[in-house]
Amino acid sequence: MSRAFLIVLDSVGVGGAPDAPRYRDLGADTIGHIATRCARRDADKAGVRHGGLNLPFLASLGLGEACRSATGRAPPGLEARRWCRGRAGCAAEISAGKDSQTGHWEIAGVPVKRDWGYFPRTQPCFPQNLIDALCERAQLPGVLGQRHASGTQIIDELGAEHLATGKPICYTSADSVFQIAAHEERFGLERLYRVCRIARELLNELRIGRVIARPFTGTPQGGFRRTARRHDYGVPPPRGTLLHRAGDAGREVVSVGKIGDLFCHDATGRELVGEDNQRVFDRIMDVVPRLGDGGLLFANLVDFDTLYGHRRDTAGYAAALEALDSRLPELLDVMREGDLAIITGDHGCDPTWPGSDHTRECVPILAFGPGIARGSLGKRESFADIGASIARHLHLPNTVGAAF
Repeated sequence: MSRAFLIVLDSVGVGGAPDAPRYRDLGADTIGHIATRCARRDADKAGVRHGGLNLPFLASLGLGEACRSATGRAPPGLEARRWCRGRAGCAAEISAGKDSQTGHWEIAGVPVKRDWGYFPRTQPCFPQNLIDALCERAQLPGVLGQRHASGTQIIDELGAEHLATGKPICYTSADSVFQIAAHEERFGLERLYRVCRIARELLNELRIGRVIARPFTGTPQGGFRRTARRHDYGVPPPRGTLLHRAGDAGREVVSVGKIGDLFCHDATGRELVGEDNQRVFDRIMDVVPRLGDGGLLFANLVDFDTLYGHRRDTAGYAAALEALDSRLPELLDVMREGDLAIITGDHGCDPTWPGSDHTRECVPILAFGPGIARGSLGKRESFADIGASIARHLHLPNTVGAAF
């Protein structure tokens, strides 16, 4: 029986979202702008990056065609002549928002039909009664931050005051999210998780999509660094995701990376984690040769988003894409006849775009495997077409989306 491998490159968008103006993202194009910047001789102002974006394997899968389907043009180094295997195109999102949880749910066949709750761009941005309740229930002396901010910047700014006062740092972004940062050793990791669980309960009525624990270490003198022990507390997805359908059919399901958090560990099967993209890909390669017939692997590689997109690090983003590209042939080498792999994204995070938030973009669809012929998928109307296609491939029932 066939198997399926669904790999989400977190924040790897290809521009061209039809409703980008609504999000003030008209013109955002993560892959296109990275490739264009790399092709310039002065690609990186610090002189770190020189030379065009080198993605031979992704180009052979049709990444340039995915970009062309979204924006009408293939970026430098991703011309159509390099596309030689698999089916390629892009997909627009029908759910409101531009966050990972919403994107992954729609990929899995459950578009979000109602808007999430969001916090205003005021300061403070959180309702006072929410903060009062959180401080009372979690026995906190108060909180710091209370504004829209980049996570790394606000930790650098308020880390010393946090250590001095014991007050956690609370902040948000353009996503439906409430983030709490605290020192892993001085505040305590388990205490941070407990505070986040309390916040999750308090935020349910506001329809906030995720509460995220952001532990960090370090000192004011030596600097602060976020650790890999982030934990997300989300809202469980509705029944009917691709994961539910696979589990209900008795199929083996393996989730790698932050998939478990994004689906609230609901129907996510065996969960494997990795501290970074390379370790997540190692876990993928551990699973693929052993995954049973009819099995589903669902993975997320998050570094593109957290380390490079939000930090607007174009050179770092390019290098991370190239590092992944160099390893992807390993996956094709161990796939069996009848297997299907799909590489996609969940939103954009254009490192050349103003600010530090996600960007509303189409995502690539690169479908490949032994015996899968080259062909264009065009521009799909919903991310749900990805889940529908995997459901058909695995002979599972489908409720939403048009299979390709």
